[in-house]
Amino acid sequence: MPSSSSRAVASSSPEHLLGRRAFFGATGGALLGGALGLDAFAAPAFANQLQRDQKRVLMIFLNGGMSQFESWDPKPGRPTGGPFMSIPTSIPGYRISELMPRMASSIHRHTAILRCQQGFGDHTDFTIYGGRPKTGPVRYPTLGPMLARELANPNSQVPHHVMFTNYLGANYFESAGFLGTTWNPINIVPDRIAPTAPFTIGHSRVRLAPPANSLPDSLSDADHREREALRVQLSQRFGVGRSRDGVLLSHSGAYGRVRGMMDSARLFDIEQESTQMRTRYGSTPFGQQALVARRLIEAGVPYVRVNRSWWDHHGQNFEFHQEMVPELDHVLSVLLEDLQERGLLRNTLVVTFSEMGRTPGINAAQGRDHFARMSVTLSGCGIRPGVVHGSTNDDGTAAVTGSVTLQQFFATVMRAVGIDHQKEINNTDGRPVPLTDYGTEPVAAVLA
Repeated sequence: MPSSSSRAVASSSPEHLLGRRAFFGATGGALLGGALGLDAFAAPAFANQLQRDQKRVLMIFLNGGMSQFESWDPKPGRPTGGPFMSIPTSIPGYRISELMPRMASSIHRHTAILRCQQGFGDHTDFTIYGGRPKTGPVRYPTLGPMLARELANPNSQVPHHVMFTNYLGANYFESAGFLGTTWNPINIVPDRIAPTAPFTIGHSRVRLAPPANSLPDSLSDADHREREALRVQLSQRFGVGRSRDGVLLSHSGAYGRVRGMMDSARLFDIEQESTQMRTRYGSTPFGQQALVARRLIEAGVPYVRVNRSWWDHHGQNFEFHQEMVPELDHVLSVLLEDLQERGLLRNTLVVTFSEMGRTPGINAAQGRDHFARMSVTLSGCGIRPGVVHGSTNDDGTAAVTGSVTLQQFFATVMRAVGIDHQKEINNTDGRPVPLTDYGTEPVAAVLA
């Protein structure tokens, strides 16, 4: 498939008078405390300042391996194609699955498509490590902590990194590795509900906020502040002579953000949104989590990941995708539209990603098995919209042009949000380690 491009006109935000230095000076560096509190995030001047100054990444991770044949790279009429047709998109010559009509009509405005070579077609966190080893002398970080560390505003009290997980399948948790625990995510895990007789399989209740992010009734705010003051005093005393202990410093920093986390509780509450907005995203857990993710991005959280599972359909692949792909089409379209309308998409990169794709071959159970190639999308910040990079052959069994490695994909994400992907950070033993492997280059064709 030949590459093509089409540019969208980015909306501009009005100028305002509130400067970052003036804001932090007025609030004493505590974004969420004092008289302003979280209402500051709703102020147009502050929202516009975030839009101008801060880059963010929102990752939609499709756990289990969504089929590229039923989404971004259909092959209708071929033995590998399956039952669904393809439809034209707003990118001339590019067609996607009929299950994605909303993205088909708007894809030229925001999104670029990459054909990615995963390298190891199996359920593993190999992809979020960029193919780097999990064991050995260097404890590499996953993509999320790297982005959070490079994009975080040191003055902000909102979380650096938030991840919504699923109860189905593997979640592939992020790890900060040698960067330190400060950059690990706040993992929001669904509540598990025990099965009731005669059933043996449990259920889950969606959770949109971290547990225990408010004080228990038995503990007053004054008591909590006194306990924190005592903790700080003891931590400082213990830290004498240990200033080079990265683990100790990371834990201390994490504890120091507890007040900010509690003050952030409203960010996770979609009841703060209008009924119209909640209806727009939909009542599914995925839609609700995407709405919370937008709230977090708007408040300045630099990296948010929403997991949508479970795409591993070795049997009845088409029935499951017929249900799940339209939901992705709806939620992703609404999210991009909402970010655009709020003036946030210019500085927010939205990514869809997975640990692998699905095989061209259809097995006897009408399923697709594991495959090391997949299609990923990049939308918004730093991206040239309407570009389809790479192509596959008629049956989707092999790449013809433009196959992208995981390290190239990481480098492209970083370049899009203004991060030097070859920046070196010292490992715990003092050795410099680049964010992406030496010599890695981003995919220039999809960058603005």
